Amino acid sequence: MRQIFFDTETTGLNPESGDRVVDIGCVEMVNRQLTGRHLHFYLNPERDMPEEAFRVHGLSSEFLSDKPKFSQVVDEFLSFIRDAELVAHNASFDVAFINAELKRCGRAPLHECVDSVRDTLLMARDMFPGKANSLDALCRRLEVDNSNRGLHGAVKDAELLAEVYIRLTRGQDSLVIDDNASATPGQGHELEIAAIDLSAFDLPVLLPTEAELAAHEVALADLDKASGGKRIWKSAPVALAAPAA
Repeated sequence: MRQIFFDTETTGLNPESGDRVVDIGCVEMVNRQLTGRHLHFYLNPERDMPEEAFRVHGLSSEFLSDKPKFSQVVDEFLSFIRDAELVAHNASFDVAFINAELKRCGRAPLHECVDSVRDTLLMARDMFPGKANSLDALCRRLEVDNSNRGLHGAVKDAELLAEVYIRLTRGQDSLVIDDNASATPGQGHELEIAAIDLSAFDLPVLLPTEAELAAHEVALADLDKASGGKRIWKSAPVALAAPAA
C-alpha cells in the first residue's frame, strides 16, 4: 500500500472567503515503511498574510513573494500523490483548501486523483475519546519526539504524522503478525496451526498460600475503597495450598 502523509499551512481558516495555501508537505510511505521521498512547496498566496496566521507558521508575505504559485506546481503535486491513500490530521481542512486551489486551476477535486483519504484525527478520537487529540497531544501520548517542531511547518508535521500513524495502528492490521517481507502487498496470509488435544495434559493446579490470600484481600479492599464500594465481584473462599513437607 502506498500512502502519502500530508499537511498544509494557510493564510486563514476558510478557503471560501479567499484564504490560500502557503505551504504543502508530503511524505511517502509504502507498505508501512517510509521511503525517504518527500515533496515540499512554499507557495505565493497572492494576498497578504494575516498576523494570526503568521504567528502559527511564521511565513511572511515578504518570504513568500518570490515563491511559485499553486498553478505552477499543481502537476508535480498531483503526480506525487496520484493513486495513493492520503493521510492527514483533520483531513477535511486540508482537503477543502487543496480542492479550492485545484478549482482555481480548473482541475478535478482531490478524490478523483487519489485512492482514498484517511483522517488520523477521527482515528484518534475513536481510540482516545474525551482526550486532547491534536498532533502535539498525540506526539506526547505516543512518545513521538516533536521537540524540534517549533512553528508549524507542513513537511515537518507530515513527518510527525507518519510516526504517529504507525504508533496509532501499532504496525498491525490483523491479529496475526506476518513478518514475511517478500509477501505480496495487499494479499492476506493465513497461519495454519495444528489442533492440539489439551485433554492429553494433566495440568497442575497451584493453590494460594495463606500470605497470598491475605495480600489478595488487601488489594480487593483497596479497589473497593477506590471505587466507592462499587466493586462488581466478591472474593470466594479459596482452598489453601498444602504446607510443604
